[in-house]
Amino acid sequence: MINPVKDNADQRMKKCIEVFRQELSKIRTGRAHPSLLDHVTVNFYGSQVPLSKAANITVLDARTLNITPWDKNMVQVIEKAILTSDLGLNPATSGTSIRVPLPHLTEERRKDMLKIAKSEAENARVSVRNIRRDTNNEIKQLLKDKKATEDEERNAQEQTQKLTDAKIAEIEKILQEKEKDLMSI
Repeated sequence: MINPVKDNADQRMKKCIEVFRQELSKIRTGRAHPSLLDHVTVNFYGSQVPLSKAANITVLDARTLNITPWDKNMVQVIEKAILTSDLGLNPATSGTSIRVPLPHLTEERRKDMLKIAKSEAENARVSVRNIRRDTNNEIKQLLKDKKATEDEERNAQEQTQKLTDAKIAEIEKILQEKEKDLMSI
């Protein structure tokens, strides 16, 4: 009876870590990567769609992205969407493609990005701890309903704590990698 509860907790914690990785991928480190534009949406024939659904995004070199819209009429719309995004990028149109040079990150900007990354890590840790709390409550409810013994409850809570510690350690490792990536020039 307790195993499905623990498995559910494990799956939910894995999702928290995956969301954390996705949030960190939005924080740019100075190197060009197509995922930098993942949250930019464009008006594509009346509906807001992610930029990746309206154009092909490729990396030209370490500091330049190239965007080739599927439809030539979308060049101006995509350029405006990138300009109005919170990324601080200045796209340059050349015919049917758009080049997006990434400016060098200043030390101050790198530190700001690091603060954002640490904030995202804290959000992920809080989410994992909330899942631990919910799981422990479910286990206690199983004990109340006499679907588990006290020994099973204690063992399950210990295993839940070990799982929580492992996931928080994984979050810390991911954060350290991002920190190293952000602070390298």
